[in-house]
Amino acid sequence: MNRSNFEIRKYVAPEILFGKDVRLLAGQYLYNFGIEKVLIVSDNTVSEQTWFNDIIEELDARGIESVMYKSVSPNPLEREVMEGADIYCSNHCTGILAIGGGSPMDCAKGIGIVSSSHKDILLFEGIDKVEIPGPPIVCIPTTSGTSADVSQFSIIRDMKRLVKIAIVSKALVPDVALIDPVASSSMGSYLTACTGIDALTHAVEAFVSNANSPVTDNHALNAMKLIKENLHKAIKNPEDITSRYNMTVASLEAGLAFSNASLGAVHAMAHSLGGYYDLAHGECNALLLSHVMDFNFSKEPERFNEIAKVFDLDTRGLVQKEKKKLLLEAIRSFIKSMGITTSLSERGVKTVDLPLVSLNASKDPCVITNPREVNVDDIVSIFKEAL
Repeated sequence: MNRSNFEIRKYVAPEILFGKDVRLLAGQYLYNFGIEKVLIVSDNTVSEQTWFNDIIEELDARGIESVMYKSVSPNPLEREVMEGADIYCSNHCTGILAIGGGSPMDCAKGIGIVSSSHKDILLFEGIDKVEIPGPPIVCIPTTSGTSADVSQFSIIRDMKRLVKIAIVSKALVPDVALIDPVASSSMGSYLTACTGIDALTHAVEAFVSNANSPVTDNHALNAMKLIKENLHKAIKNPEDITSRYNMTVASLEAGLAFSNASLGAVHAMAHSLGGYYDLAHGECNALLLSHVMDFNFSKEPERFNEIAKVFDLDTRGLVQKEKKKLLLEAIRSFIKSMGITTSLSERGVKTVDLPLVSLNASKDPCVITNPREVNVDDIVSIFKEAL
C-alpha cells in the first residue's frame, strides 16, 4: 500500500473559466458579486494593450466604476500593497480586478487582506495567518507561468530585510480566474520563456513535494507534457493562439498542483534571490531547477523517472546515477533551447552574499515540502553550483 495515497489532503481552487476572450466576462462576474466600484490592479505595460480596453468597456456597460492602480514593481513591494489598500479604501471600492502577471495578482491579494484587516501586510507572513478574508477578487492572468490566479500564495518583497515573504492562506485563493490566451499574446519571447519555465518548476516541485497527492500528480504531469510540447512554439510564434492556449492550460494545471501540494527548494531559493537582488522570479527558477533536482533525486528517484518519461527519455537498463544524469542534461538542454542561457553570477549574485541569501531561503515556507531535508549549508552548495 502506498501510504501517501491514503493520507488526508486538501484541495482548493477558485471558479475557473478558460478560453479565448473569456476576459470579457469580468464585468458579468463583478456585477454578480454586487460590486459597484472596483479597484483594477495592473501595470503600465499590460494596461496599454488593446485587449485591455475591451475589459474596461465591459465594466462600463455593466455600470461598474473602476479605479486604477498600476504602480506595481516586478517583485511587488510592501509599500505598494499598503498604497493600493489606501486607494481601495479611500475610493470606497468593494471588489478587486487583477489583470497582469504574478506581480499585480500577488499585490492585489495583499491589497485585499489589508483592506479588510487594516493591518500591515508583513504581519501575514507564513501559513494560515489571514483571519479576515478580503473582498471578492477576479483575476485575469497575462503570463502563462505564475498561476497566482488560482493559488493560495502571495509573495511580497520586504525592503527593510531584503526578503520576499510568502503569505499562504485559503483566504488568498481568488474568487474567479478568467484565463484567456489573448491576454498572454503580448508577452515577448524571453518573458514567455521565463514564465513557461516557472510553470515547469511549479509542476516538477509539486510532483516531488512531500505533500503530493493523486490529484496534484495528474495536474503536474499534464502541465509538464503541455509545456514540453508548446513552450517553444509560443516563443517562436507569439501569435499562435493554439500554443498560447495550451500554455495557459499548462500554467493552470501547474498552479492547481503547487497551490495544493506546495513547492520546494527551487522556489525558496528563487524567493530569496528576488528579495535580496530584485531578480526576475521565473529566470531564477530556470537557473536553479536542475541543480535542486540533482540534490533531491536520491529521495524520490521513481518520481524523477516519471518526469524523465515526460521528456521522452529512455532509461531502461540504466542505474539510478545514469538516469539522473540523463534527466538533468535534458532539463538543462530544454531550458537553454528556450533562450535562457545566462547564469546567477552574470545576474550579479556574489559568493560573499550566499550565507545570508541561503539563510533567508532556509526560512521560506517552501522548504517544508521539499522532498529532501535541506539546511543552510546545502543551500549554499546548490547556489555555488548554479553560479
